[in-house]
Amino acid sequence: MSEAADDYILKLDGIGKRFPGVVALRNVSMRIGRGKGHVLLGENGAGKSTLINLLGGVFKPDDGHISFDGKPYHPGSPLEAFQAGIRVIHQELHPLSNLTVAENLLFEHLPRRYGLVDYRKMNSRAAELLAEVGLDVAPTTLASRLSVAQLQLLEIAKALCYESKLLVLDEPTATLTSKEVDRLFEILKRLKARGVTTLYISHRLEEIFEVGDDVTVLRDGQHVITRPLSGLAIPDIVELMVGRTLSDHGVFRSDTAVFAEALGVSGLKVTRNSPELSFSVAKGEIVGIAGLVGSGRTEAVRAIFGADAKAGGEIRVDGALVAINSPKDAVAAGLCLATEDRKLQGLMLDMSCAENATVTDFRKISRKGLISRKAENDHAQRLVRELRIKTPSIHQMVRTFSGGNQQKVVIAKWLFRGPKVLIFDEPTRGIDVGAKAEIYELLWKFAAEGKGVLVVSSDLPELIGICHRIIVLSDGKIAGEIARDQFEESRILSLAYKEYSRVRQH
Repeated sequence: MSEAADDYILKLDGIGKRFPGVVALRNVSMRIGRGKGHVLLGENGAGKSTLINLLGGVFKPDDGHISFDGKPYHPGSPLEAFQAGIRVIHQELHPLSNLTVAENLLFEHLPRRYGLVDYRKMNSRAAELLAEVGLDVAPTTLASRLSVAQLQLLEIAKALCYESKLLVLDEPTATLTSKEVDRLFEILKRLKARGVTTLYISHRLEEIFEVGDDVTVLRDGQHVITRPLSGLAIPDIVELMVGRTLSDHGVFRSDTAVFAEALGVSGLKVTRNSPELSFSVAKGEIVGIAGLVGSGRTEAVRAIFGADAKAGGEIRVDGALVAINSPKDAVAAGLCLATEDRKLQGLMLDMSCAENATVTDFRKISRKGLISRKAENDHAQRLVRELRIKTPSIHQMVRTFSGGNQQKVVIAKWLFRGPKVLIFDEPTRGIDVGAKAEIYELLWKFAAEGKGVLVVSSDLPELIGICHRIIVLSDGKIAGEIARDQFEESRILSLAYKEYSRVRQH
């Protein structure tokens, strides 16, 4: 192996990948330096996920060649990729839900004694790994009880458990707080010092300079550029990605008037022992909910929507008291919830775009009790145009869509229902800057139409950019409410940590 060849741990030459009706990658060639932090960027649909799946052994390329660590690389499965030294932490997480956190962490190499699993040693080693990434859960906790953000930290801990030559991270900070992001960056720096190469994918452009030496940009399945990050600014990168100048965060619209109450929550108790939550959202208003992982943000909106049983409290829609004991009750009352996990809870992955987009109201597409495919198709075509969903056909399965386009389909199905109140849990998680701007436009459109909008987000600049008010949760309580003229990240974070710190000091 020549010295020049040894400088690169991964080489792709002329890579192409096609799916029915879609060319995902076309003649992509790139190099990743050994021991470097390499950033991969592009809009949703640019081909990033396909490239990751090729490296992870999920897909095989139709054209071109890949070499890894100086050898031809053509894994037939994720296991073969892992054995070769490539570990992929995907954006969508699929843990072994019925096993414990420790069993998930050490599943590939469970410690044994006398031929049996050594649970004491396993839990002890798991506790060390969890502490290293700052995941404050017991090793014996079932993985099914973890939130999306906690699962992300679990995957990072799992990557630390095994020696990998190339670590691929797809949107690792999407649901992490600033403190957890800082910890992740420290971990990546330690890995780099040990000679581990990282391929880092993120739509949070401000953070890529913390982890990257070089950057590759893809657009429409084609390679645009690979170069050092030094000398590039965020506007330059955005222009390379989308061909136009965009802001990564929303710019507040002062022309959305605030009217009467759209959603009222009084004395909501998520569990029997949890604090009571009371707040409201007015018609024409966008209200944000901020807080640390584990603060109760997702639990609160799921209880409001009836996805989880609540222990007490009242809910009002348009000023009228409503009984919500299930999502069906919530939808009938005029509420919708776009969940943080779109694949598991928001979409029917093996059904078409048209079927997903119109599933929330069969009355609009039925004739004499039977579904009218023409009506379904007509409505789906309209929604695809309005939301700019990229698909070769409304009959394409949403499983094949990029993350951003899947999120748009989730929004489309609720738009089709025509709700009074829209609740979004992490609405732009894994969404590129171009799609983010389109999502923000939709939120403002909903508010301008007099709807109430409630947004849960881990992205504080996002909440600051789009909200009229921000409610901060800390350890299940409302730690404070901040008016727009008092928005500051430091103020939000101090409230978020306030109750969390008090509980742990006692």
